[in-house]
Amino acid sequence: MDSIYQLFVVFCFVAVVLALEGGFLAWNNSKGDAAQRMTRRLRALSAGEHGSDMPGLLKQQRSGDLSSLERLLLRLPRVHRLDRVLLQAAYSRPLSHFLMVSLMAAASGLLVSLMLLWPLWLTLLITGACGAFPLIRLLTVRRARLQAFEQQLPDVLDLMARALRAGHAFSGAIEMVGTEANDPIAGEFRTTFDEVNFGISLQDALLNLATRVPSTDLKYFVIAVLLQRETGGNLAELLGNLSALIRARFKLLGTIRVLSAEGRLSAWVLSLLPFVAAALLNIINPKFMSILWTDPSGLQLVWGALAMSAVGVVWMWRTVKIRV
Repeated sequence: MDSIYQLFVVFCFVAVVLALEGGFLAWNNSKGDAAQRMTRRLRALSAGEHGSDMPGLLKQQRSGDLSSLERLLLRLPRVHRLDRVLLQAAYSRPLSHFLMVSLMAAASGLLVSLMLLWPLWLTLLITGACGAFPLIRLLTVRRARLQAFEQQLPDVLDLMARALRAGHAFSGAIEMVGTEANDPIAGEFRTTFDEVNFGISLQDALLNLATRVPSTDLKYFVIAVLLQRETGGNLAELLGNLSALIRARFKLLGTIRVLSAEGRLSAWVLSLLPFVAAALLNIINPKFMSILWTDPSGLQLVWGALAMSAVGVVWMWRTVKIRV
């Protein structure tokens, strides 16, 4: 009887160890570093639009890993654009997570507004602002990442030009950028190199790179490389000239920002001055300002002033915004 009991204890111990090992392997296969790295690569590769067979296989592979909610969301119109924005902002979570965060933020704003018994228009305004905050934050991170990409591009072009002069192939120069450069540009070039290794032509891989990263300078680089492959020429010299051109554009853009700084500061002052003055007057003498929202004529004046202020803000914004 004791031997049977001991054998039962041993089998239970082995079963628990195997269960823990199986659980760890299952978690590591779905949530481990290697699985997350592969998921990010498949997600980045599936964002491209060019290539015939391999992108379809990648998209099928990625769609098999998605939940039913994510597959339903991706069927909606224009949702793929939001998914691409998430990729451009290096947002590691899936699209459903981002939408859930936005809904929770909007629900929090609505709950706080209802608890404080705010008016309906203010409740709707607060709810919309809270719901849009994650998207605004995402667009801010995306813009900063694209700016960092464009700042790194001239150095990367010089690196590729030196690699070509040293005798490396163009695909080897791309691999060199992916291994030696810093993010975010290194990750995008690694994805391009992976696409070439997976069988996508170099032309389609470069077009996918231009699709994933909406940068004008990068599009110039892709167009220059594709034209050189069609017509021939010294690609290293071409990349060096393009790098010098991009640096000259950055220098001109910085000069313009310095010269237009006064105009931009004046635009901010003129835009915020009416609201700051109205708030101070309301604090000093509330009865003097209350006629603007208690009298019908006052409401008409308020809406008219807001409309003219909006037109003035757009006018000043377009005046000081100079594209190079």
